[in-house]
Amino acid sequence: MIEIADGVFIRRHTELDLTLGLVTGSGDSLLVDSGIDFALAREVRPSRIVLTHNHFDHVLATEAFLPCEVWAHEGCVVDESLLEDRAKYYDEPFEGTLVAPTHTFRDTVTLDVGGRRVDLHHFGPAHTSHDVVVHVPDAGVVFAGDLVEQGAPAQAGPDATPENWRHVLGLLLELAPRIVVPGHGDPVDARFVREMAIPEAT
Repeated sequence: MIEIADGVFIRRHTELDLTLGLVTGSGDSLLVDSGIDFALAREVRPSRIVLTHNHFDHVLATEAFLPCEVWAHEGCVVDESLLEDRAKYYDEPFEGTLVAPTHTFRDTVTLDVGGRRVDLHHFGPAHTSHDVVVHVPDAGVVFAGDLVEQGAPAQAGPDATPENWRHVLGLLLELAPRIVVPGHGDPVDARFVREMAIPEAT
């Protein structure tokens, strides 16, 4: 884990250039996306996971961290279709159990992580219909999921809404983040987000 702010960490993965997050408080922690690496659960035992969206590379390892709360937007569906997407990248079958969210929200919810405030926001459809932005106000850190990617262009799949993407990023920037953590790539700043290219629908 790499500490990017006081008690806020990221885990970078070479595979798919994935970036996961961990927010710690007093005797408590929250994991941002479970990813695809079951081995991480040997190091991290969060009381909550927040899924930024339902694409397979962000959710498949959730089972390894149980028991814990699994938070997501109310539109986040974790089902067998994710395994079809995974099969485009991996030949071997998925050996695990898909885990659906146990707690959902619509617009904004505030969580207490060991005395530390963490806000979850849904600013509207963009990369998916149900993107979640995780804001740690006291650290000036925002976890953006795949609304932001570093090192490669942001991607728009069939469930994306590119025409609303810039608006969603504008609302993210209103949080005045010092550090923005993308779903893939290294942390960036607000300027990077302002200047990033918005993908076209595929």
